Amino acid sequence: MALKVIGAGLGRTGTYSLRIALNQLGFGPCFHMEDVARNLPVQLPLWQAALAGHADWDAIYDGFNSAVDWPTARFYRELNTAYPDAKFVLGDRDPVSWADSFGETIYKLISDRETAPEQFHAWLDMSAETIRQSGIPMGTDRDGLAAAFSAHVEKVQETIPQERLLLFRAKDGWAPLCAFLGVPVPDDPFPRTNNRSEFWDLIDSIG
Repeated sequence: MALKVIGAGLGRTGTYSLRIALNQLGFGPCFHMEDVARNLPVQLPLWQAALAGHADWDAIYDGFNSAVDWPTARFYRELNTAYPDAKFVLGDRDPVSWADSFGETIYKLISDRETAPEQFHAWLDMSAETIRQSGIPMGTDRDGLAAAFSAHVEKVQETIPQERLLLFRAKDGWAPLCAFLGVPVPDDPFPRTNNRSEFWDLIDSIG
């Protein structure tokens, strides 16, 4: 099953809301980091291999029509080659706002690895390596994170053909996303979820 829509936006750019939206628009099931965490025996070795340069995209995305969030966003170049007909959605937000959100959620989760249940250590290690390979320096300050985020956005825009790429902010709602994907705008409000407190609720539900 070939991916039809690929999210190139980093975590904390509305990826969970985008996942819900793509499912609602008929592009699901949509793959997300949650799918890795809830299926570690299968997914973790596949992503470890991908990070080492031996990706099996058919196995990773078996049963999925779209994918968003890390670790997918790390591999936008490779996925552009593997799925030349796919459309890419690049999640965007104010870089400083992103740095603050990342610092209070994903960064904190990975930094507190030793306090996490042991069965999640390998997943957190994989996540940290994914972030490192995405060009996000874990040990830097707010300005460094914001600059790295902006650099990622620019690199994606330089790599993916313009006609197959949408720079998207969740606050823009359905209209640009639906126009890009060629589908009608739903009557329901655009999904807005996974704020900082909801992030930790999700982590608790996985652990």
